Amino acid sequence: MGKISTQMKRKIITIDENLCNGCGACVEGCHEGALQLIDGKARIINETFCDGLGACIGECPAGAIRFEEKETEAYDEYAVMEKLSSKGEKTVRAHLLHLKAHNETAYLKQGLQYLKTHNINIDMTDIENPCGCPGSRAMSFERPENSATDATETASQLTQWPVQLHLLNPQAAYFKDADVLLAADCVAYAFGDFHSRFLRRHALAIACPKLDSAKEQYVEKITAMIDLSNINTLSVIIMEVPCCGGLLQLARQAVAKASRKIPVKKIVIGIRGNILTEEWI
Repeated sequence: MGKISTQMKRKIITIDENLCNGCGACVEGCHEGALQLIDGKARIINETFCDGLGACIGECPAGAIRFEEKETEAYDEYAVMEKLSSKGEKTVRAHLLHLKAHNETAYLKQGLQYLKTHNINIDMTDIENPCGCPGSRAMSFERPENSATDATETASQLTQWPVQLHLLNPQAAYFKDADVLLAADCVAYAFGDFHSRFLRRHALAIACPKLDSAKEQYVEKITAMIDLSNINTLSVIIMEVPCCGGLLQLARQAVAKASRKIPVKKIVIGIRGNILTEEWI
């Protein structure tokens, strides 16, 4: 007997073909396999595989992907796992961690059950039995004006820990009424004077719009910084490479969603370490 079709109203992504530039970044970001690049445009080929969590949105540098709610086939975690199981352990783990990050407990249990039922041996200890990481404990610390220990050491301007956006509490004390710097991971390596030129007197959040999972959580966190922590300004510093534009897109979504309006600065760093643009937007 074939599978009975189950229609339901749920959140799913939609692609504006007029905005889509065919870069394919969203296809790489969709572990579930709902998207393909066809005739130079990203298209949803199987709505059953779209979990509606929107990891692909942050990948899109053109802002061509958004959410919509419509009547469609129910998401099928079993079918997704069947498809992903042949793609290797890293892909399976990325998918399940994606579900965990979104607290999709029911889907996560289905995915783990699929592995057990099909005797697929992948270490899922960190997913099944999560524990707190001491390295993610929130800390603030003062930085004196000249904190280098000797004449050859450049002073750090970092005033808090952690810094990775997934680990940050958007209502942490160091975000209250702060100027926030949202930086792509590669920027600090590319721009030699990152600390004194950009980080000084800023609370920091770092993220990678291409490699990080569950990026829609980033939108929620940035929105919370604006509305609940009353941050003063948001500076978004990215690399010139196309995929890095996804971080600015996430910031724009958060600003649009927030009830407060704050100044936003866009800074673009070239791959040779130079400042290409710096402007309020």
